[in-house]
Amino acid sequence: MNKTTVMLGTINDVKSFVSVVSQCDYDVDLISGRYAVDAKSIMGIFSLDLSKPIKLEAHTDDASEFFAQIKQFIVE
Repeated sequence: MNKTTVMLGTINDVKSFVSVVSQCDYDVDLISGRYAVDAKSIMGIFSLDLSKPIKLEAHTDDASEFFAQIKQFIVE
């Protein structure tokens, strides 16, 4: 499992993010506080507090290509 933190500040960010994540053949979760949602679900993402960075967990051994595709959303 690979972890990072992302920021999805606008509706267009969420749409772009979901379109990239939907191409993954493994599970990707977003965790905010005690809530975890499927990162491929637009409705699930909008149920989170998007004003703060969100933890991302990619359930794969090699997420380097995926992280490269979403680098614009990754925050340190």
